[in-house]
This record gives sequence, C-alpha cells and structure tokens, in this order.
Amino acid sequence: MEQSNTSPIVLLNGITCKFGDLVANDNVKFDLIKGEIHALLGENGAGKSTLMSVLYGLYKPVTGEILVKGNRVNLKSPLDAIELGIAMVHQHFLLTLSHTVVENIIVGLKPKRPVFLDISSAEDKIIELSKKYGLKVDPRAIVGNLSVGEQQRVEILKALYRDIDILILDEPTSMLTPQEEKSLFETLQSMVAQGLSIIFITHKLQEVMAVSTRVTVLRNGKSLGTFRTSDTNESSLAQLMIGRTITRHAEHSRAKKSGKLVMEIKNISALNNSKIVFLKDLSMELAGGEILGIAGVDGNGQSELAEVISGLRKAINGQVIMDGRDITNQSPHSIRENGLAYIPEDRMDTGLILEYSLAENLVLDRYSSEPYSGRLFLKYSDINKFAEKIIMDFDIRGVPGINSPVRSMSGGNLQKIVLGRELSRNPKVLIAHNPTRGLDIGATEYVHKQLLKQADNGVGVLLISLDLDEILEISDRIAVLYEGKIMGTFDREYANIDEIGLLMGGKKDTVDSTKVIEGYDK
Repeated sequence: MEQSNTSPIVLLNGITCKFGDLVANDNVKFDLIKGEIHALLGENGAGKSTLMSVLYGLYKPVTGEILVKGNRVNLKSPLDAIELGIAMVHQHFLLTLSHTVVENIIVGLKPKRPVFLDISSAEDKIIELSKKYGLKVDPRAIVGNLSVGEQQRVEILKALYRDIDILILDEPTSMLTPQEEKSLFETLQSMVAQGLSIIFITHKLQEVMAVSTRVTVLRNGKSLGTFRTSDTNESSLAQLMIGRTITRHAEHSRAKKSGKLVMEIKNISALNNSKIVFLKDLSMELAGGEILGIAGVDGNGQSELAEVISGLRKAINGQVIMDGRDITNQSPHSIRENGLAYIPEDRMDTGLILEYSLAENLVLDRYSSEPYSGRLFLKYSDINKFAEKIIMDFDIRGVPGINSPVRSMSGGNLQKIVLGRELSRNPKVLIAHNPTRGLDIGATEYVHKQLLKQADNGVGVLLISLDLDEILEISDRIAVLYEGKIMGTFDREYANIDEIGLLMGGKKDTVDSTKVIEGYDK
C-alpha cells in the first residue's frame, strides 16, 4: 500500500455512511495530495459516488472525520464545500440548455453590484479561465447548441469560476468521443500542473492507467487499498475490484458465421420526437453469426434506428427486411414473432414493468399464448417453472423470489431478466441497445458472453452502444452513425479508434477511405 509523507489536502478518515440498513461506505479512508489526480475505482454500487458526496456535503456520514487543508470540517451542504475550494462535476450535467454559457456559470452567485449582473466581467473571467486551462468555449453560446464535450467544459469552468482548488469528477468520460476524452485528459494534466488537485471517479481500468497518479479501490463499500498507478496494472486492479479475473473477448472466433443476411435496412428515413427527419436514407446489412457495432455520440439517431427496426417508430420511407420478409412498419408483436429480440436502451421504463414480479416480467411478450395462458387465467405454475429456469440459466442471484417486484433489484439483475426473456425466444436478430450501460465490470462481462454466444449460434447481433471500448472489443464490423447517417463501416481488424472518433464527430474527409468497406458506406 502506498504511503506518503506529504500532508494531504483532503483526508477522509473512518467514513461510514448508511441509508437505512444499507452500509454504502464502511470505515473508508481516502486522501488526496496537492497537485495529483487520484482515481477512485470500483464497480457500480461500490460506494464511490457516496464517498465523494460526503466530501461535497451532500451526505452526512454516521462516523468518521473530514479534514480539508489540515483543518477538521463539518460539511452541511455543497455551499460549505465550495467555500473550502471543493467542487464536483456530476456524471449527468446540471446545465440549463436554453441559457448561455455565462448564464449557466454564474447562476447562484451573488452579484458584486446590487441589482445588476456584470455579464461583461463574467465573460472576461470565463475567457481567461478558458485560456489558462485549455477549455475553449464561447461564453455567449447557447448551451443546448454545444456538443457533449463542450458542455462538460462548461461544467468544469463553472467549478473553476468559483476559485476552487479541489475538483471531483464523477465518471467524466461516459459521453465523450475518443478525441474529447483525450482532450479532457490533457486538460486535467494542465490543471494539476497549475496546482489543482483532482479526484477522478471511474469504473474503467484503462482510464485509471491513463490519467491517474494514485488509485484507491472500493468494493462493497470498503477500501481495498491505495496504490501508485505506476506500480499496478489493469489485471490486478480488476481482481481487487470484483474479486476475480476478467475475461477479455478481443480474440473471439466467428467460425460459425453463416454469411447469410438476416437483416437488410434499405434507405430508411424516420422522424424524431420533434417531427424532424432524423434518420436520413440509412442503409446497412447484418449477417447471421456476426456482431455489427453501431458507434456514435448519443443523440445521433441510435434510438430512432432501434425503434424503427423493432416497430416502435414508423419509417417515412425505405424498407427493413428481416430473414427475407419485409417487416417495415409492422407491429412490434408481429416483428418479434418473425424473429426479433430487443434489449432496449432503458431497461427501467421500456424493458420492464417495475411493479410486476420477476416471473411476470419474463412472460410480458407471451402471457397470452401456451403454455402460460389458459382459457380464463394465467398458468402460474408454468410461468414459475419458466422463471426458475431463467434464474438458473442467466445466473440471477440474490433476488427475494420469483414473485417479488423487480423494482428493488440491482441493475445487473434487471438486465439479466431482460436478457433471459429476450434470448429465450431463440431469435434470428438481436438488437442490444446500450446493453451494459450502468453495469459494473462483472455484469458487463456476463452480458458480453451472452452476446457472443448468440453470435456463435448464428444470430445476427446489432450492438448499439455509446461505449466505444465495448464495440471495439466484441464487434466483427463497426458502423459509425452521425446525424442519422452511416458515415462509414469497418472490419474490426482495420478499425482505428482515431478515425472512428473523427467520424463520430462528423469529419469524414479526414478518414482513410481505403479502410471503409465497399458497399456499406451509404
């Protein structure tokens, strides 16, 4: 374990935080040295965000002490933390999209002159901070018109504007392109070089290795130690994080790939929820036994594409052909009966009915058919047998029982319930939309194994994901979606993360066209 003779700028000592009977942090010790990036690593639910919410004044610990700059403090709210020079940038930005950058940054601050806000002076200070830390942004821009990466800069500038010297970043790369991620890391290095100290919350091992000086690992609310990043590696950290070795799938075999097309999308166009044409003459093909990964920054047509294929959104022109049949604009039930399985983006709102039991959620799509439906009533004995089989087959652990509502179950178990229901259909085509979003590394590994198993069994898998690492790890081909269009499609062996990142940002003319598969760039 790393020991330091340098006095920490922050010391959390013996922190225990509870929510009812749930112990989120159990006697945790954490320190931050001035001028370092200290990664806080752990699975979802390990207690990372809770611990930092204690430091930010959002939660009150049951026991323990907090020292900031050598002084013991009692943080009653985020205002107390900000007064001490601590700010936190949350995973989901707290910005008003209809307002300007400067308005978002100065909101909540007392004006120096009574009645009037000095917008001009605020803009000057923002420009000065932008230049100092390499956070280029236009103070007068409307936040809703900015990219996700630019919005993140606004959140960081909002913190820096308050003259803080301790910055907490909670999963800061979850919505960024590779180029934006690289730019963020360069900005963080610039910040620590100028005296800031940063706590970097993440569950991604490669981020820890790329950006941090030290790393503290949490599991089940307990600290398993603090280490110099240069003295450890991804494998060791993974074992600490989940208690076992993680299997990588980079060399998976596609020996069973059939080559037969199981889905063709021909010149599909569709409206988004604002009645604007958002899918624009989009075409792609999917073969049985392959995983086709769809990469792109969120909001570029991923949801519309999945919903058009599954029958949840109407196409205004074009065709979706599955297993030789035109399924364009058919009902979701008819499309599912033709061989589609669908893991939706939002398992809570779209994939499950939270008030229903585990068993009931597993038969949502087949409760009216044999063997689960009788003349008048559902056959709960058959439903329960099916549920018990799915629990065994999909390793659903720690649930109260098959008749318990799913609302209180973990994200990993909820996703396994959706997987169990969808994959038990023996599909021809599987759409998996952000299938591991919000899951920890162990649950993510399990989902990847299930997707690979489907492909090995001849199913065509369309993997739509905001996690580019996920796409690169298990896809056979990768298509990049930008503003409702396919910018290019690559065989994985030719895929270059920088080129994919450029396409994700809409910069097609800078990409080596020889690597784009002929006939797919439509």
